[in-house]
Formats: sequence, C-alpha cells, structure tokens
Amino acid sequence: MADTTLATTHGGATPETQIPPAAARTILALDLGTTTGWALRAADGLITSGTVSLKPSRYDGGGMRYLRFTNWLTEIDRLSGPIATIWFEEVRRHAGTDASHVYGGLMATLTAWAELRGIPYAGVPVGTIKRHATGKGNAPKQAMIDAARDRGFSPADDNEADAIAILLWAIETQGGVQ
Repeated sequence: MADTTLATTHGGATPETQIPPAAARTILALDLGTTTGWALRAADGLITSGTVSLKPSRYDGGGMRYLRFTNWLTEIDRLSGPIATIWFEEVRRHAGTDASHVYGGLMATLTAWAELRGIPYAGVPVGTIKRHATGKGNAPKQAMIDAARDRGFSPADDNEADAIAILLWAIETQGGVQ
C-alpha cells in the first residue's frame, strides 16, 4: 500500500476552512433588463434593493450598456461583497426582439463577470419565483409588487419586486434545495 501524501498535524482529516456559514455570505439577486432590479443580502443579514438603469444615451456605442453593467457589478462587489452567490431571473420568452437581445447581452456579461471571479450563479425560472412569492406561477406585475410590500419591502417597480422575490426564494429554499 502506498504512503499517504497528506501531511496532518493531528489525527483528523478535516482541514480548517475559511468559508463563512451560508447565513454569513453575500447573495445578489437580479432581474436583468434595461432597468435591472437588484436585491442583496449582505454578510451581516441586511437586505437592500433597488434598480439600476442601463439605458444607453443617444451618443453611446452599442456596448456601453454592458460596460456600465460590468462596472456596476464590480462596485456592488467592492462595497457589499465579496459576493458569494448570484441568482437571476431566467427568462425563456420575451415580448420583443430588443428585450431579448438586451437580456442575452446582460446575461452574457453577468456570467462572464462571475466566471472571472469564481462566483457561482444560477437562473431561476420566472414561474418558480412568482409561485414562491404569490402562490401563482403566472402572477401579474402588481401582484409581485404587493407580495414584496406584504413582506415589509418598498419596491419602486416590478423589477425591484422581482429581484426581492428572487432573493427571498434563494434564502428561504436554500437555492431550491428545500
């Protein structure tokens, strides 16, 4: 039998880790779009939320929306992070071609940004989020806003309400495990 290559200083095989418990990790939830809704649970448990406008000005090039999004993600990570996990609304059907293109570009930007930093990310289907928040998988926008308000939040619009719902789903189901 070969000798072990694992050097231990004590009888146990469990190494000491620096991974904080799940409750002490920063989670970011996003509803991607021209007006991106976001909700963040910081390591101290504080939940904040809002929206960020990624609408380009008339003088912007086609990629400026995505550069602004990258810079925004980096700033959120710097100020509130490190971000441990990112959850986003996984949209399978869009009302229009432009919305579909914007969503795809933002998702590509987000996933590339997360991959570069080793941050796990996953999409949550729209119906799953709506069902968790309201009990109905096809709930209208106002029902999502009302559900967030019923939980003590004050969303400015449906984008922020969706991000709050994604965050609460991730926390309460441990990312769909329960």
